Amino acid sequence: MARRYVTTILWIFLSMILLDVQGATGFSKSSKSSAVHKRHSSAKVMRAPRDLVIRSASALVKDQQTGELLVQKQAKAVLPIASITKLMTAMVVLDTQTDLKEAITIEPTDVDTLCHSPSRLPVGTRISREDALLLALMASENRAAHALGRTYPGGPEAFVTAMNTKARSLGLSRTRFEDASGLSSGNTSSAQDLALMVDAAYHYNLVREFTTREEATIHLGRRTLEFRNTNRLIQNPRWQIGLSKTGFTNEAGRCLVMQASVAQRPLLIVLLDAQGRLTRFADAKRIKEWFEGQLPARQKQEG
Repeated sequence: MARRYVTTILWIFLSMILLDVQGATGFSKSSKSSAVHKRHSSAKVMRAPRDLVIRSASALVKDQQTGELLVQKQAKAVLPIASITKLMTAMVVLDTQTDLKEAITIEPTDVDTLCHSPSRLPVGTRISREDALLLALMASENRAAHALGRTYPGGPEAFVTAMNTKARSLGLSRTRFEDASGLSSGNTSSAQDLALMVDAAYHYNLVREFTTREEATIHLGRRTLEFRNTNRLIQNPRWQIGLSKTGFTNEAGRCLVMQASVAQRPLLIVLLDAQGRLTRFADAKRIKEWFEGQLPARQKQEG
């Protein structure tokens, strides 16, 4: 009787542990249901420090100077990345050294028929390639990003090929692109790869400038439109952000990547598949506070 009682208690205890592990992976329901997540469900779980709470499903913090991986959570999991894609779009556009002052036109094919995302750029709008790049990076304007890919030499297919070629050249082995805007759930990567991509994008002056601009006034013929940065942390004077990009689709959840100076060291921060409108920003804040809390001990060791 006692043996049966002990066996029952042990079975209950093991069941509770299994449920806790399943809940800790944190992928969104919409992401779980996608073929992307099914193909990569075997990714190894890597946790953040116990006293650092990260609610995004996948996360990575990397020292930009030393390459040290400081925080990891599902960092190898391959997930949709939504508008984080636009960093690669910008690099490919700038690599061509095309005329940024040249005007391009928003056409019907630039309209999002996949996610039906809103846009303030109606069909027929003429905009400089530079302003299109600014709006794609700062305000995550999908029509602007699509137009940049469409007007690439050889068209959108050649542009996507260039994106994937660039990814391979950077060593992004878990990264794949299908479109310039990030609306396709086939645009996938891992937190580890995205840290490399953010570091590469950081070396482009315009990418740094455009992704960290708080707001912009764009003159479109007789109209003047105001746009704001999609990263609310850009407006916070407590943050020193050198590069930033947000992303969101139902499949990808809410994503955020940044280069930021935290506790006197340059960090690459990647947060993917967060649920809740403010979760990714709260995660970034907790990461910042955690590293700032470690600073006194680090200074003492160095001294």
